[in-house]
This record gives sequence, C-alpha cells and structure tokens, in this order.
Amino acid sequence: MTFLEQQDFPRFQPRVLARLMKSILVGSVLSTTPLVSLALASDVTTAEAESLEVISVKGSYSRSLERAVDLKKSNTGFSDSIVATDVADFPEQNLAEALQRMPGVTIERNKGLGSKVNVRSLPTEFTHVSINNLATASGSGGRDVEFDIFASEIIQSVTVQKSPSAAYEEGGIAGSVYISTARPFDYSDSKLILSAEGAHNSISKENDPKFSLLASDTFGDWGALMSFSTSQRTNRTDSNSGINFRPMGRFLEASGVRSAQAITVLERDAGVIVNDRLDKNETNRIIFQDKVGDRVYLNDQDKWGATASLQYKPSNTFSLTFDAMLGGYKAVEDEYDAAAYTASSRSTLETIHDYDDTTLAEYGIVVLTDVSYTATQHEFLSKERINDTDFTQYSLALDWQLQGWDINALVGYSGADKTLDYANLKHVAYAPSRSRWTANGGETLASAGFDMYSSPESYLFEAYETELENVTDDKYAAQLDFKKELELGFLPALSSVQFGVRYTDKSKERQFGATKIQGPTAGSSEWVNARTMADSQLQLVTDIVPGGNYQPKDLNWMQISNDYARNTFRYSGFTVPFNAKDYYRVDEEVLSLYAMTNMDFDLAGKPVFLNAGVRAVDTSVLSFGYHQIQNADGSTGFTTEPISKKGSYNELLPSLNMTMEVLDDVLVRAAASETLMRPALTNIAYKRSVSWNSFRFTDGNPDLKPTYAKQWELGVEWYLENGGLLAASYFWKDIEGVVRQELTGKVPNVEKLNANGSLDGYYEFDVYQPVNADGSYKVTGLELIAQLPLSSLHSALDGFGINANYTILDNTLTGSSDLDIPTPPEGLADTTWNFTFYYENESFDARISYNYKDKYVEVIERSLYPVYRDAYGQTDIALGYKLNDNIKLSLKAINVTDEATKGYTLTPAFPVINEYSGRRISLGLRADF
Repeated sequence: MTFLEQQDFPRFQPRVLARLMKSILVGSVLSTTPLVSLALASDVTTAEAESLEVISVKGSYSRSLERAVDLKKSNTGFSDSIVATDVADFPEQNLAEALQRMPGVTIERNKGLGSKVNVRSLPTEFTHVSINNLATASGSGGRDVEFDIFASEIIQSVTVQKSPSAAYEEGGIAGSVYISTARPFDYSDSKLILSAEGAHNSISKENDPKFSLLASDTFGDWGALMSFSTSQRTNRTDSNSGINFRPMGRFLEASGVRSAQAITVLERDAGVIVNDRLDKNETNRIIFQDKVGDRVYLNDQDKWGATASLQYKPSNTFSLTFDAMLGGYKAVEDEYDAAAYTASSRSTLETIHDYDDTTLAEYGIVVLTDVSYTATQHEFLSKERINDTDFTQYSLALDWQLQGWDINALVGYSGADKTLDYANLKHVAYAPSRSRWTANGGETLASAGFDMYSSPESYLFEAYETELENVTDDKYAAQLDFKKELELGFLPALSSVQFGVRYTDKSKERQFGATKIQGPTAGSSEWVNARTMADSQLQLVTDIVPGGNYQPKDLNWMQISNDYARNTFRYSGFTVPFNAKDYYRVDEEVLSLYAMTNMDFDLAGKPVFLNAGVRAVDTSVLSFGYHQIQNADGSTGFTTEPISKKGSYNELLPSLNMTMEVLDDVLVRAAASETLMRPALTNIAYKRSVSWNSFRFTDGNPDLKPTYAKQWELGVEWYLENGGLLAASYFWKDIEGVVRQELTGKVPNVEKLNANGSLDGYYEFDVYQPVNADGSYKVTGLELIAQLPLSSLHSALDGFGINANYTILDNTLTGSSDLDIPTPPEGLADTTWNFTFYYENESFDARISYNYKDKYVEVIERSLYPVYRDAYGQTDIALGYKLNDNIKLSLKAINVTDEATKGYTLTPAFPVINEYSGRRISLGLRADF
C-alpha cells in the first residue's frame, strides 16, 4: 500500500467495502500502468485481504474514473485523484497537463506547454509536491516544482490532498500533490507494456517520437519492476508581444530638449498639461508603448524518465521496497525578435496621432495609442536558452504489521541539478518610427525612409550577452510512523491512534553569472558600433526555424541564427564566471512530530469517521550570501566569503477531518486546519546589495517566518452507481504573513568612500528586507464536481459519460499597484472549469475535453500596471481502438481549435501578447502483455 493510503484509510462501512470488492472483481483497474495496492479495512478478514490485495486486470477510462472516485470516497478529508489510465490516455505532453483535469487544479503554460501547477489558483509555491512521499527536488530557484521535467507515462497515480491531516508533511497552503510510481506487487502476474507514438505540430511541421515501456514480474517473495519513457518535442510559437505600459517620466525626467519637447507635444496633440515633470504620481498616469515586437520561438525538448522498484514481500504483513526514479530534461529554445524600443535613451515624442483618455479615466490615466518618436531604438535579437536538468530520487520503505501495530518507515533522497545557458545577440539601429496599438497588440510603421524589417546594414553590433545559471537541490528525509488499532470498551469510538516523526535536511544552492562579448578576444570592444548585421550570415526567420509563415500577420524578416552566433561570437576559451552578488545557498532542517486519533462512531444513527491531531514542526535555517562592500580604492566589491546567518521557527498545526454518511452513499465532509508555506528561498537568502548614493542596504532575511493559513471546508458528495459522483464543497482560507519589502532598521556610522578612495564621510544607512506583513487576506471558493456514466439515465446511453468540474474563487486581497489600482493577487484566476465527454465499448473509446482558466494577473509591471493573461480555453481529443486483446491504436490531438494565448494591460483595449503555439496531433500504438 502507499504511504498516503496507510496514513488515512478509515474503517469503512460495509457498503463501501462491497463497492471496492465489486470494482476489483469486475476488472475496474488499469490498462497502462498498475494501480496502487488496496489497504482494506479491518472489517475484512485476513484471508479476504490476502485474496484481494493484489490486483492486475485490464480496464478502461471509465474504470479509472470509478477507481479515482473510490479513492476520494475512502479518504476522510477532501481530496481528488487520478490513476494511470486517466494520466496516460489523455493527450498530455507532461505531468502538469495531466493534472489540469482535476477539480481546482490549473496550470501555467509556457509557449503552449504546461509547466507549473496551481491548486485552487493560488501561486505555484503554495503547493507542496512529493513523489513516493519524498518532497520533490526541482531545478527552479525557489520552492515551486517544474512539472514539465516529468513524463506522465512513468506516473502511477496522483492524489491532490486539499485538507491536511496531522500525518501529512506540511508546506502546502493551497494543497499537497502526492505522486506515486508503480511497484511489482501491484500486479499478480508478469507484465510487459510497450508503446510508441509520433506527434506533429501544426506550426513547426515537425514529427516527434515518443517511446515507453514497463516490465514487471514477481519471483516468490521478491518482485522487480522497471519503466522507461523517452520523448522529443519540437514546438514553434509565433508571438506579437512585449508591449508594456511605460510612464511618461521616461521622457519628462530627462534633461534638456527631450523633456521640453515631450511637454510641448503632450499639450499640443493630446491636451495634456504637465504641472510637475518630476512628480511620479502625475507622470505615471501618462502612458506610452514601451516596446513593440514580433517574435518567433522554437522549443526543442529531449526528455527521458525511468523508474525501478525492487520489493521483498514474504507475507501480507511485511514488505520492504526500494524505489528509484531518474530523469533527464534538455530544452533548447531559440527566440528571434524584431522589436522597436520606443523608450530609448535618445528618443522623445514627435507627434501624437491618437490617444485614449476615457477607458482608464477613473484612474486618471491617459494612454498614447498612436505615436511617432524621434529616435526609436530598433533591435534585432537572437536569443538562445539551453535548459539541462537531471533528476534523481531513491527511497527505501518498510511496511510491517507486528502484534497489532502498523509500522512504516522511510528513508530517501531527492535531488535535481539544473544548468541554464542563455545568450542574446543584439544589433540596434536608431531612427524615427511610428508605433501604434492594433487588435493583435501593436505594430511599427516605416518612417523617414527607414524600414526596420529590411535594413540589416543599418543595424550595428552592440553585444553578445551571455548568462549562466546553476541550481542544485538536495533533499534527504527519514520518517517513522506507528499506528495501533484499538477496541476499547470504555471508548468504542476510538478506532486507532497513530503517531510519528519525520526529519528532513534540504539544501539549495544557486550560482549565476553574466558577461558580454564585444569583440573577437577577451576585453576587446572593436565590434561595437562597427560590425553590422549585414556582416553576418542572414536568413529569413521562417527558414531558420522549421514550419510555415509567421502566424500573427503577413510578415517576414532576416535574422542571424543562434547556431551561427554561438560559433562566430564565442571566442576560444570563453567562459561565463559566476557573480558573487547573485549567489545564495539555503540549508534547512525540519523535525516534525505528530499524533492523531481516528474515530468511528454513529451520530444520530449516521456513521461518522473522524481524524483529529496536531503536528509540531521545528525548522532551522542557515542561509549564505555575499555582501556588497566598497574596496579601498572606492570601487564596489564583495566579501571574500559568503556571510551566513541562522533563522528558526516552531509551530503547532492542528487539523480535523470528518466524514458522515447522512444517506445511503451521500457523504457530508468537514475539515479545519492550520497550515503553512515556508518563505521563498530568494527572500531568506542572506545576500546584501548597497546603494551608496541612496544610503541603503537591501538584505535577505533568514529570520522570515512562514506564510500561514487558517482554513476550513464543508462539502456534500453523492456517490452513484458505476463510479458516478455529484459533489459540492465550499472552502475558506485566511492567509497571513504575506512577504513584503519594508524598512527594518538603520545602521549608524557607515563609512562611505569617494570614487578615488578618499573618505566621503560616515552616514546612517537604511536597511530594507523582506518581512511578514501585518494583516491577512481571505480566499473563499466553491468547487463543483459531476462525474456521470450516462447509462444511469437510459440504457441506450451505455458507454457514454461526462466528467466535469467547476471552481469559482473570491478574495479580499488587492495587488500591490503603486497607483492604487485594485488588482487580484498574481496568478489567481476567479473561475476554472473542465468538461470531458466520453464514449467507450469493448474495442473503441473516444474523449473530448475542454479546459478553461479565467483571466489572471501575470505581473504588475513596474509595480504600477497589472498585466493580465486573458481567459484561455483549450479543446483536446483522444481516440482509441483495440486491434485485439493486447494491442491498442490511439489518435490524440492537443489544442484542436488552434487557440492563441492573449494578454493585456489593465483592460483588453490594450493588448500585450498574441501568441500562437499551434495544434499537436499524435498517433500511437501500445502493446500490453
């Protein structure tokens, strides 16, 4: 059994057990990877348990939904699950996209690919993620997990636990995602599964292969299993994007003619009178376009993943399991930009052709929508990002039933190592231009005889910029749990008690460096303003990347390929040194103790199952970072070694989960708990930067405390025949301790030197750090689930069914816009929903699914202007046909209707992104023996 099932599997009423046994006996399980072994309740005899514990029968999508419903019903708290058929049979590109079908789960997309997971639309770092009960290492610089590195084919089951119990590891305010991989005794017989697939992207026109296999067998008391998956993905994205709001202070705060001319043009062409050109509250409300650009991305991914499991199981009362999970992810993204940077340091307003002073009038904002500028900085950029991530996880788990005790132990390691190599070849030309908004975002028109798209000889080399980042993440864990079934005459309601201890030791280190090449040798700058684009090999951008025409509009341009740039501009022996100012390391040790009671009793004649407990958490942090200093000659330097500082906190986290069967197969659930999310690593990293002219230190803060949530949830669930379910729940979260940057103190008598090393004086410096802000905000929501085999309505609908869910949120927090513009928290979508309609019979299955996520704030630009990702809906299709009992042919399609990703600033009247990633069609064959 999995750890999750062991920790929170109540003593079920006979109807639930009967349903589970019926589900098993009629063959309700999986066709691709095995189902988790069932831990049956104490009401079942040992002989019955031995005959039912190991299951290996073929099933279907509807059977996997039925099994997921059984898992949901068996959990005392609020949870949702998907199992292997559901994970594998949808046309998903990775694990993140598989999870988006679950109630309350949404994903963040990057160039058409799911990358990170949001539970109930809270930020990704609010979600705790574990694989085989080990907190998952990630190559991200923070605590969030990059799900796109995991292939969905090697995953067995996923449960999203939305109401914690004391037995669960803390760390997820939004919820916890528990991922399980397969084990050999999940099958009663030997198993071999082979699959192959080819996928086609409609824009890149490339065909990408994917292969996977699973092999498992048992040998008496021993069992062995291994799985492997490898895939390639070539995806092209065309984007007319990058138009940001820019405050007019960019021109008005400049000296001389730039500000004077801007003031004149504003009054002459738009009737805007500037009273104080240095008053940001005034100038921040006069807006123009920052950059108008056209971009083509080519994302080429190679991904592999493997699991292995070795199990020793001499009886149903003892098992020892070694699990391993390995993976590699390499993505090369080429980006080619043709952009007009209207806010260049040489430019100002020339003519305002059109403006909008009504749409945002309630905020006093005037938007210049069509403007000619005196000296726009036109840019041609060739960018390359190489992301190389290796993932490793090992664990040893013990499950032992001894003299009425259930003893579970776990030791394990999870690690990730990520290297990101970035380069940007930049050529620029200064010339007058006219930029304006269109329905697709923006465009730049030729002016003064200069066409930005066809004048390569006018573009001068500025730099070949490079960056190198390395993140290592190591997590060790050990856990020991005890559970004792009880039959106490004086307290018959107390069915069991459980308690345990967990120790984790985590360390994440980030190194980052950046440098520029400006000539053929180190230190040379002879190419700057001398070499032109025409001196390099040029190709049409649609010839550099595979595929057809540029999608947003009828446009093409000449570009320098990244392959040519890397081979030409990186001289022999070139390296990117790491910078001290960007380094950090955070070591974190956590000791958790918990105790929990499980109760089983009748209330007003209705069966009730309840767990109540408390988790005590002791956390110690040791954080490292370099501190910026002045050298003896007045130049800026850093300490020779990282400076370290400790932090710590202790918490008690109570929890209560209760389920009551008010009618046959109608459950009412209630849950209440306190939980936490640990602070972001970038905030507790003990780095220091200094502004010598502003007399300001900016430090990390290892003393930061977590963000806390008090939460409760109430729901009702009606379980129908054949896996049907109608459910509704209302949840409430009060979140406090949100991190903000604030003045935390002052340092007197700080020595400040002049540029020549002479003494300037001694001054008092302010210290700004991230702190836990006072106050709290509330997030409330309603979640609805409908899972219906339509045969329950009429026998003519046998094989048809729907699987749908809907989540709506509300919150009391407004974003941190310095213009007091009411803004939802970043990443929070008010409404999300999924709808799947399916049909299947013995040989054929078909599913069409629609996934919708409402608009949400992606970023607050310059802490002033909220930038939204527009509402997005995507339709996916999966068809399958069994050629015989062992071989199945499948046809799948992602984003069938070729939807574009769009965004805007403040209102849809001012679009900032119009991005096309195309549709993806795949044909696959799977053999199951």
